[in-house]
Amino acid sequence: MSLLLHIDTALSIGSICLSDGENSIALAVNKNQQGHAAWLHTAIHEMMITNGYALNQLDAVSVSIGPGSYTGLRVGLSSAKGFCYALNIPLITIATTELLAQAVRTEAIDLICPAIDARRMEIFTAIYDVELKEVKPPYSLIVEENSFDSYLTNHNILFCGDGCKKLQEILSNNKISYSATIADATHLAKLAAERFERKAFTDIAYAEPLYVKEFYSAPGNKVL
Repeated sequence: MSLLLHIDTALSIGSICLSDGENSIALAVNKNQQGHAAWLHTAIHEMMITNGYALNQLDAVSVSIGPGSYTGLRVGLSSAKGFCYALNIPLITIATTELLAQAVRTEAIDLICPAIDARRMEIFTAIYDVELKEVKPPYSLIVEENSFDSYLTNHNILFCGDGCKKLQEILSNNKISYSATIADATHLAKLAAERFERKAFTDIAYAEPLYVKEFYSAPGNKVL
């Protein structure tokens, strides 16, 4: 048995999961994006107690590394690193786009394109095949009508994530489909369990959020 804690605060809906390998034991969700920081540690504490486990029984912690909410990424990663330092256990980092792709993997017939809303007409995205092999790594994109034409020539694309709404307003192609599946930390479990087995860990000291693009906040503006 490998007891794993999974943290995702990169998305608008935050979540944590406790799993035995890839098998979920418990899930907790927070729908208030601005409240992820205040919610996270209390939720983890309650989850461990409710399910009869202590923190020192954890074998590793996984966390969605980005892209996503800048504040959310820092909240999730700093918490995960803190647990790993204190408990002397491994850290597993997973791209948020891969988390989203994993959530819809069984729905896809060709390419999977996660879309994370980044305000205005911009998204954070990436492209994976049905085996979750990276076709195009995470990047930021201002969406235009022809943004995915080079892929749509020879492929079907399944879009997922909270950026789908803005894509549906712009993209029109019979090779495009959209998933309504909402990803959460249970979808980290399978990815993290596989990495745990092959000891694909991240150096805790050097782990940084995958912002994709540098953030800028003008005076008086909130940073996502």
